Amino acid sequence: MKKIGFIGLGIMGKPMARNLLRAGYELTAYDVRPEPLREIVEAGARPGSSPADVAAAAEVIITMLPNSPEVKEVVLGKGGVMEGAKPGAVVVDMSSIAPLASQEISARLAEKGVTMLDAPVSGGEPKAIEGTLAIMVGGPEPAFAAVKDILATMGASVTRVGEIGSGNVTKLANQIIVALNIAAVGEAMVLAAKAGVDPEKVFEAIRKGLAGSAVLEAKMPLVLARNFKPGFRIELHIKDLMNALDTAHSLGVPLPLSAQVLEFLQALRTGGHAREDHGGLVQFYESLAGVEVRRG
Repeated sequence: MKKIGFIGLGIMGKPMARNLLRAGYELTAYDVRPEPLREIVEAGARPGSSPADVAAAAEVIITMLPNSPEVKEVVLGKGGVMEGAKPGAVVVDMSSIAPLASQEISARLAEKGVTMLDAPVSGGEPKAIEGTLAIMVGGPEPAFAAVKDILATMGASVTRVGEIGSGNVTKLANQIIVALNIAAVGEAMVLAAKAGVDPEKVFEAIRKGLAGSAVLEAKMPLVLARNFKPGFRIELHIKDLMNALDTAHSLGVPLPLSAQVLEFLQALRTGGHAREDHGGLVQFYESLAGVEVRRG
């Protein structure tokens, strides 16, 4: 059984690492913060002293970090994964970053005989805990085949979509759809609330029809309960939409709806909601209409 390194024990990374331990994998973990590292060590992992130390102990190194700069620093920087990784190792970056950044990092790792896959995920903290994430993978087929069983301990679906960078292109498409869906739910439910119709009953009436969606099912109960505890933070969805727009602009693809929703999220960040769940986008519409969507 392969030895695994895991770097980045945040909202998503910590439960993902726990699922690898439950599956019986030998895990070496690292995080810049001592508390989540201590928790994972107590669950059975070996503590790494640096990304390089984690890489030296592993055949497969998984990173789960906030954005492109952090991944570049952890993988390519001083004391980074590239320093410790052995030729033949596979780096699986499960962060959501810019596709061009994945390609750049992959090219550098290849100089040392290390293969990289970009494998971002969708599903938020609940599915990370359950081990039922959707994992979209870009990179060489042989490396994908070598790690697919490992990824399957963290996800209900594991799909290779193409070469390096294509996993993150797929994730950007996912994040566009999720953002626009959350915006549609917020807009519609604020209309219902302002019209004096119980939003909870509207939810029950439409959830099994064409308007039903995974987003509606996941977010509407939390909105009704006014629970904006982060499963996926607004500030991270801003990052993803900015990456989507940068990528689209480099390809000459307009994303007018994504740009509009990005501005709504930016307004919420300015208003102090950056670390709340992205389902809290409803609050933007509520502030315009002067009404709250909540359980009656």
